[in-house]
Amino acid sequence: MVQLVRRRPAALVAIGLLLMTGAAPAAAAPGPPDAPQWYFDAWQVASLWADGARGQGITIAEIDTGVSGNVPEIAANMLPGKDLGNGKLDGRTDHDVDPFGHGTAMASLMVARPGLLEITGLAPDAKVLPIAVPIHGTDDSAGAADDQLPQAIRWATDHGGKIISLSLGGHRDPSRDGVPCPRDEQDAVNYAITNGALVVAASGNLGDKGSPVEDPGVCLGVVSVGAVDRSNSVATFSSRHRYLTMSAPGVAIASLGRVPGTAFSGDGTSQATALTSASLALVWSKYPRLSGRQVLSRVLATLDRKSASRDPGYGYGIVNPNRAITATVAPSAPNPVFEALDPFLARQRPDAKTGLRVPAPVATGAPFGEVLIGDGPGTFSAPVIAGSSAGVAGGLAVIALAVSGLRARRRRAMLAATGPPQWGWPVPAWPPGPPPASEACGVHPVAAPAADVPASSGQDGSAW
Repeated sequence: MVQLVRRRPAALVAIGLLLMTGAAPAAAAPGPPDAPQWYFDAWQVASLWADGARGQGITIAEIDTGVSGNVPEIAANMLPGKDLGNGKLDGRTDHDVDPFGHGTAMASLMVARPGLLEITGLAPDAKVLPIAVPIHGTDDSAGAADDQLPQAIRWATDHGGKIISLSLGGHRDPSRDGVPCPRDEQDAVNYAITNGALVVAASGNLGDKGSPVEDPGVCLGVVSVGAVDRSNSVATFSSRHRYLTMSAPGVAIASLGRVPGTAFSGDGTSQATALTSASLALVWSKYPRLSGRQVLSRVLATLDRKSASRDPGYGYGIVNPNRAITATVAPSAPNPVFEALDPFLARQRPDAKTGLRVPAPVATGAPFGEVLIGDGPGTFSAPVIAGSSAGVAGGLAVIALAVSGLRARRRRAMLAATGPPQWGWPVPAWPPGPPPASEACGVHPVAAPAADVPASSGQDGSAW
């Protein structure tokens, strides 16, 4: 492992080769025969689409490495966005230095139209608003003083993002950080939520390495997401947290790369986060008159393996968009994610648009924190072209990569550990003890390493 600084995307890298021969039978689910998108069958996605839930009318703001606008399967679903590392660009350039293209891969999971290897997005009629931030592992991070995540969240909110998807994060260190979520980041999340958006972030891929607390997933009001495999077992790599909201498929997930004609298969809470965001888009497109709060309440009420309390591996349960769309859900269904944030929003100054109280942005300026990043994929041999349309040894070759943690840390203020920030963050026990036990911990190993993912917020005050 190489020690690096700044925030990174949340996917781990595992290199393998999937060889698909012409004789392979067609899979019921879309995607390569050797790496089908198995959750399509589990959720009966075709029936949801036929019933009018395709993500139409929903904009998913994806804050990531940027999205390659020249990948034909996703180009029609890309809106002009924002590039916070290069003001001359509009988010439709993927700055990931790895061929995987983290931001492009996540976008393909959400909105890709069938093309290369039939890899298909879960919400193909949704739009993606790409917002590129200079996080570690991108070609624009070297000279950047800050990854500008709070600014990205606010920009996403102001430009129509109904769902803000963050497959990234940074470790929080009790020896350096006074609270689990930086104040400016929490302020930005509050701003998004009070303006009607949902914020979704990964829990992290260090479940087998102590599950350190990570932001923005640990921030109040954020839907933090862990990863499960095809049998609904928690992935070994998926970080365990007492603040985890829910889990979603994150093992053996096929996606498109940033270079047209390339495809990858990998693991990670990044993928789980993207699929959760797309699931929320399906639900919202079916019930367009619901508020973001009501959409999340519906999803929480219909989780698989639903629990009244958070399990550190599963959260409240496993997302199931089919049940969220087809089940009868009471208007008064609980929403513990927003309910934890409500008391703090009530104490903030009124927002001009909504009348709700939102704290003013606070500038920060502290040294970068440190994160760990896995080794990148090796050099491809000449005959192997990922997802190439050319036949290789009688079949179609796909490089299987679970993109490793490219996630980087952002500059953040060193808040005093002696008390809460002025706007009222409840300081939880810090530093945290050993990671919470889960019935899934260490029981169900995954075949491949986990992908990079951001962590979630201390919604119940127990993050630290």
